[in-house]
Amino acid sequence: MAKILFLFLVLLMGTLGAGNINFSDEVILSELEDLDAEEGDEADFFDLPRWGADRGNKILVNVDSFGAVGDGSSDDTKAFVDAWKQACSTPKSVFLVPAGRSYLVNATRFRGPCAGRLRVQIEGTIVAPDDPKNWDFTKNGRIWLGFFNLTGALFQGGGVIDGSGSKWWAASCKKNKTNPCVAAPTALTIYTSSGIKVKDITIQNGQQMNFVISRSDSIQINGVKVSASEDSPNTDGIHITESTNVVLQNSRIGTGDDCVSIVNASSNIKMKRIYCGPGHGISIGSLGKDNSVGIVTGVVLDNAFLKGTTNGLRIKTWQGGSGYVRAVRFQNVMMQDVSNPIIIDQFYCDSPKSCQNQTSAVEISEIVYRNVSGTSKSRNVIKFACSDNVPCSHIVLNNINLETRDGTAEVYCNSATGIGYGYIHPSAECLNSSDKKIEQKMDAGLDEPREEYIVHSEL
Repeated sequence: MAKILFLFLVLLMGTLGAGNINFSDEVILSELEDLDAEEGDEADFFDLPRWGADRGNKILVNVDSFGAVGDGSSDDTKAFVDAWKQACSTPKSVFLVPAGRSYLVNATRFRGPCAGRLRVQIEGTIVAPDDPKNWDFTKNGRIWLGFFNLTGALFQGGGVIDGSGSKWWAASCKKNKTNPCVAAPTALTIYTSSGIKVKDITIQNGQQMNFVISRSDSIQINGVKVSASEDSPNTDGIHITESTNVVLQNSRIGTGDDCVSIVNASSNIKMKRIYCGPGHGISIGSLGKDNSVGIVTGVVLDNAFLKGTTNGLRIKTWQGGSGYVRAVRFQNVMMQDVSNPIIIDQFYCDSPKSCQNQTSAVEISEIVYRNVSGTSKSRNVIKFACSDNVPCSHIVLNNINLETRDGTAEVYCNSATGIGYGYIHPSAECLNSSDKKIEQKMDAGLDEPREEYIVHSEL
């Protein structure tokens, strides 16, 4: 953890040395003004005590007291269900999974609402059955551990949620094209809940997605670690769908798919101090599949380090979709050996068959990239592949320094308009704005002094 914090400090020092131009993109991105994570929220989050330090008048509900064995092979599902019923119905209770033991739990839905603000104290390891042949999709759906209809719950304790996903990955059609394409469960799901805090938990080896936040509001995630094998298919680290007011910070994510994926009907998503790698980067989308509507607004990523990912900062949409992505800001981002560091792809096609050309598309506008530097494994360090019929607009590049190993960094634009100011390398001349008001504002800022933006490739 100390090494990660050091990397962020170096990143912050580098960004403070960036060009000091007063041109403000809030003229075209006024929606972003209130999207920064507030220090008050962070302080409240950091000060949450561990169970041992704050017993107070809490009522301890220990899964061991309900018959859990904790040897990693005995089925402890019933003990967990019985303990949950007791904890959920009792005010000021703590649902405790003790340290030093491994509990085998089958697919379970832990349902609220509960009496009072429940604390879920995971100090040990919860492990999933490892054989896909025993999974009943009719009964269990695609959720292994699901928490439903909770309000004001706190998850913490430093423990581990382990999806035992290796056999699921081996059976995937993405690993072996002769296998049928079958969905796999999500390791941890928070669904239709609000006011939830998740702190210092490890989620690993998800059967498919590791951690899903769905149809929820006011979720804070701090200090989590999400990991899966680099070649594990569809194992998104944290997947946010149909959710609002989500704060994700101080977290390390490395999987076989997107570190973070944000999809339809999500808004006001704030990410701060994120380490991503390996994986497919930090993504908005995919959106618009099967001619569907996709809407994502108000996303901020501030202070991130991406290493060895197949994409960096990505927005991906399918042809034929509709809706929009608006008011997004990626800032203070360091990359090392990342392919496609900055990419908007309105022609995304994750299908064994080629996708049909269609004229409609999810509209993408008001996207800011500020203080982004590092090294790329691909020649196109910036790629805006946008629809001719629904172009990308109001894209802002400010203080960008992206290098390739052989010095052939390039920028690709198709049907994308916007502005660049400060130090931009490589030059993004293909991103030309037709908005005279924006150009005039940019020109006014060009007279301000600026310093060269330095890339910290030694990280």
